[in-house]
Amino acid sequence: MQEQHAFPFIREILLFLTLAGILIPTLQRLRINQVLGFLAVGALVGPYGLVLLAPHYPLLGFLTFPSGGGVSMLAELGVLFLMFMIGLELSAARLWAMRRWVFGAGSLQVLASALLIGGAVYLLGEPPEAAVILGLVLSLSSTAVVMQLMSEQHTTGSPLGQAAFAVLMLQDLAVVPILILIGALGGGGHENVAMLALFTMLKAGAAIALIYLVGGRVIHPLFRAFARQRQPDVFMALILLSTFGIASLSAAAGLSMALGALIAGLLIAETEFKHEVELMVEPFKGLLMGLFFMTVGMGMDARQIMQAPLWLCEAVIGLVLLKALVVALLFRAGRLPWGRALEGGLLLGQGGEFAFIVVGYAVSQKLLDPGLGARVMLAVGLSLFITPLLARVGRSLGEKSEKAEHEHVTSLDDAQLEPASGRIVIAGFGRVGQHLAKLLTEQGIEYVAFEINAKQVSKLHKQGLPVYFGNASRSELLRRVHAGNARAIVLTMDHPASALQAVRGIRREFPHVPVFVRSRDEKHARALKQAGASVVVPETLEASLQLSAFVLDALGLDERTVDRIVENERELFVATLTGEATPPK
Repeated sequence: MQEQHAFPFIREILLFLTLAGILIPTLQRLRINQVLGFLAVGALVGPYGLVLLAPHYPLLGFLTFPSGGGVSMLAELGVLFLMFMIGLELSAARLWAMRRWVFGAGSLQVLASALLIGGAVYLLGEPPEAAVILGLVLSLSSTAVVMQLMSEQHTTGSPLGQAAFAVLMLQDLAVVPILILIGALGGGGHENVAMLALFTMLKAGAAIALIYLVGGRVIHPLFRAFARQRQPDVFMALILLSTFGIASLSAAAGLSMALGALIAGLLIAETEFKHEVELMVEPFKGLLMGLFFMTVGMGMDARQIMQAPLWLCEAVIGLVLLKALVVALLFRAGRLPWGRALEGGLLLGQGGEFAFIVVGYAVSQKLLDPGLGARVMLAVGLSLFITPLLARVGRSLGEKSEKAEHEHVTSLDDAQLEPASGRIVIAGFGRVGQHLAKLLTEQGIEYVAFEINAKQVSKLHKQGLPVYFGNASRSELLRRVHAGNARAIVLTMDHPASALQAVRGIRREFPHVPVFVRSRDEKHARALKQAGASVVVPETLEASLQLSAFVLDALGLDERTVDRIVENERELFVATLTGEATPPK
């Protein structure tokens, strides 16, 4: 008996590891979305599932998770590591590179969806606090489910995939102010909610900034001092120390531990150890995600379906339609075709995993009725279950619409597609790509180009140019044109994330082909170089060098001196990219 007390929750831990060990390979073999599989199993073995039959069948008591400390402990661990992994993906550089979509479309999506959903909740008779909370939390979608579906469909690098990812990033960031707002609303009287919420958010913002600054001063030197030899055990210890340490600081400041885990991920994402940490966490990623979603499933009370079937059906359909409409209109305003915009709307129409965290927190703060909270969490869970079907319908709509709209666009038939052997492959045929093609043509060098703007492709192909519709970041497309025998591949696309993904894919498939890449800035250039680009040309650097040359020439310096100065600066930049201590003379 004493042994059991010395190691609490051992039964729950062993049961989870057993289920995960059986479930993960089974779901992969059956090609079932892992998130939905863990949700279903969690609901089955949780407090509202087979546990209810345990009094009649005692054996079920050993194979299920009754409510209590064991489930709470597993849920807390799952939340912490989910937030850490999201923070690791949300680097400041990545956010800044996609700032227009993230802070533009993402913010509009959250605000518009929250207004519509919160307004509907209020009209149904719920108090203002409940309407605000549910409007905000139900405006969020499921990052885990959507990203896994896009990964399976190989659409993460497409314009739709990048737009969806940008909106999901803003939604992940929005969890922080939502949690702070709930804390403010639950902290006292509601006669001056706006001022109370503003004061709480300012205080929390100051605490977050302090934790971020102090953590930044500690995390980077800590990893640099103890991880020089890249020992796996040291790295794992530092990862756990950073996650739990900053989570504890966040809790001490009156904020949630989940927020601290997110900050820990963000801090590590800004260091040169980010990719090493990702490699260390990767083997545990599926397990930790499974832990989180299984505990989420345990909180779903399926008995609510029998008690309020019509309410749940209306809630799920209303949620999906409202969010799909908002997202589709925003994506269309962002110049995505109508078919792809509708596909994006259906893809992001579900509720998000953070609803289970936020709704539970709101119920504990007595801002939501427990019965309403249980029905909302079940509705969100059901919306997650139908997401793969919605994604399939949306993809079909997107493909049909695109095919009808661009029926005159040159198709990628083998009979029409020119091989790239001995040619230059140009990915992206905007202004930069067209100018490069013009210079190559003048020198008698053949090329083949790909562009995702179907109307532009149709126009250029009619002019006899070897330009085809397609995304050159897709390795299967490059294999079809025998890009492995190309003289070089030049990436001129202006989307940083697409360029980075393309370089990684090209390097995996064609390790010996020279890859020349246009980059947004120096940070982007370093990422491209690390991914395997042969030569990287930053727009900001070349523009500043050309401008400097004109200025120096106007000041009276002779042409040779100006050329030497500019060339030295260019060589200095190349040296920093390649990691040389001093630039070549």
